[in-house]
Amino acid sequence: MSNDIPRTVPIQSATFSNPVNAEIRRAAATGIYDIRGGGAKRHVPHFDDLLFLGASVSRYPLEGYREACGTGVTLGTRFAQNPVELEIPITIAGMSFGALSAQAKEALGRGATLAGTSTTTGDGGMTPEERGHSKTLVYQYLPSRYGMNPDDLRKADAIEVVVGQGAKPGGGGMLLGQKIDDRVAEMRTLPKGIDQRSACRHPDWTGPDDLEIKILELREITGWKVPIYVKVGATRPYYDVALAVKAGADVVVIDGMQGGTAATQDVFIEHVGIPTLASIRPAVKALQDLGVHREVQLVVSGGIRNGADVAKAMALGADAVSIGTAAMVALGDNDPKYEDDYQALGTTAGAYDDWHEGNDPAGITTQDPVLAARLDPIEGGRRLRNYLSVMTLEAQTIARACGHNHLHNLEPEDLCALTMEAAAMAQVPLAGTDWYPGKPGSGY
Repeated sequence: MSNDIPRTVPIQSATFSNPVNAEIRRAAATGIYDIRGGGAKRHVPHFDDLLFLGASVSRYPLEGYREACGTGVTLGTRFAQNPVELEIPITIAGMSFGALSAQAKEALGRGATLAGTSTTTGDGGMTPEERGHSKTLVYQYLPSRYGMNPDDLRKADAIEVVVGQGAKPGGGGMLLGQKIDDRVAEMRTLPKGIDQRSACRHPDWTGPDDLEIKILELREITGWKVPIYVKVGATRPYYDVALAVKAGADVVVIDGMQGGTAATQDVFIEHVGIPTLASIRPAVKALQDLGVHREVQLVVSGGIRNGADVAKAMALGADAVSIGTAAMVALGDNDPKYEDDYQALGTTAGAYDDWHEGNDPAGITTQDPVLAARLDPIEGGRRLRNYLSVMTLEAQTIARACGHNHLHNLEPEDLCALTMEAAAMAQVPLAGTDWYPGKPGSGY
């Protein structure tokens, strides 16, 4: 009789899912927190939750084959004698030599130059390969000061003072000992084979007044020639952007939680910071309230993948965007052609994020000479150029469809949102309505 009773289907707990339980078991077995690279794996509101309103009767679109759509951007017009002139508004974010191979850094420089944009050094100093192949190179000035010297500062086309990063705002970087070979150790003036953990804050200032002094010091070192960027992880974007402007920044870079990293605690990546989408409008409002929107340029990073993301960020008020993880994928990271190698590491192509271990089969996030040799910098640069070109063409296509002859003419009125969360964060109407949560005068 009991065999005739229907059995219920087992249901996995939403709170204690298989991945959560696996992490509990791993923590119980090892007693250490998990370290990984990449960005957040949870779903948060992002650019996919926005749609463009193409031109129809109320607006006329531009003809793609006959009417131009500009893409150029100038960064650093506020104080610098030599602002950065770029052909496209898509830049390459800071990724260090040490985290990346020398071949990867060279490929980034080659691709950015071919596409008419800039690349960025990252922690650990400037390599001859990157400087030699980057027409426009931004030098990152980080809390660690690894590899920092005044001569390299003067070789840069811009300086980016890194206060925080989207994947780990409030935390420092990590470069584990297995990636510290002789060259990396020499550049960072630290022992070979020993874990290197960057400080979470700069050693010589404790607040925005000190930041102003540091920016003036950097301007004196470089003769007031190059722009000074300030990069912040997205947490309190209105106040952080306002304080960076008051400290004298020419450009503010805001990095959302979807931004990647070479290595940090998983709990940081998933639970600290706010989504990129939520950071843009408060940052723009800070610039507008100070009367410097477009005078101080805003660069947005964190999860930018395609031309639609570029166009949406610019419609919300950004002057340019920056890509990191996407650039690595363009070079060949997580390529299925290395699936057997990924399987041997206990993972799969598309899910590999143990970049800190230095075993990257694609030769990008490694210092192993055999693995690094798999990446041809010339071919990698060509692939990156192609990817940047496609992103730019996609963004132009959208701008023309909305009736604009330059990417900078995109505006919030060109957008609507698919979800309540995205509507509130982007402050654009929910699709089919003229309302978003918190809209002034709406009552709620």
